[in-house]
Amino acid sequence: MVRMVTEREQEGRKGYAVGFEGLIEFLKALLPRNEVIGSALRDELTMYPDLALRELIANAVIHQDFTISGSGPMVEVFEDRGEITNTGVPLGDIDRLLDQAPRSRNEALAAFMRRIGVCEERGSGVDKVVFESELYQLPPPRWETSGSAARAILFAHKDFKDMDTADRLHAYYLHACLRYVSKHTGNPLFFWHDLRCDYCAKLAIWLARYEDFDDEQD
Repeated sequence: MVRMVTEREQEGRKGYAVGFEGLIEFLKALLPRNEVIGSALRDELTMYPDLALRELIANAVIHQDFTISGSGPMVEVFEDRGEITNTGVPLGDIDRLLDQAPRSRNEALAAFMRRIGVCEERGSGVDKVVFESELYQLPPPRWETSGSAARAILFAHKDFKDMDTADRLHAYYLHACLRYVSKHTGNPLFFWHDLRCDYCAKLAIWLARYEDFDDEQD
């Protein structure tokens, strides 16, 4: 993930409430679009789900650390990914964002953003990002920290055969977490097939083979 050349930069000058929708539209205009052919009609979808973008950007605004000066939420668009960065590391375990109780540094700001419809009910943002990424058949999103900042990453579509083992296992881990918080029971593999998604079915088959291979190594 190397940053070499900046082709375009746009600095926001409006308030969060007034400028949020404009930012989303600006990003959608920048992102490539994929053509999807249904039963009779053609449709175009942005590279990343609108809902996932909205939730991640809203989270960056709500959870930023205002005690750190000189920086604010930042959205970067690359050929193969989009990154949303904010000041302040997560208050909880970054690997448990899906199932841990939500915490916010800025409760008043969070309540206001929910009230005006920028983000949805408390604690559901990460769930929606993971679900929408699965629905769009994207590699699993990732969250990471860098110094005093947190970063969320959405990846562009990648064929299943081009995903490495780490990506495939991370996808299954996030899916299992999503099932847990959604109170689904039974074998998690079944839900992949329920989505009627070729990508998901391949992941389920691959995981079964991976587990068999791992057992043989033991």
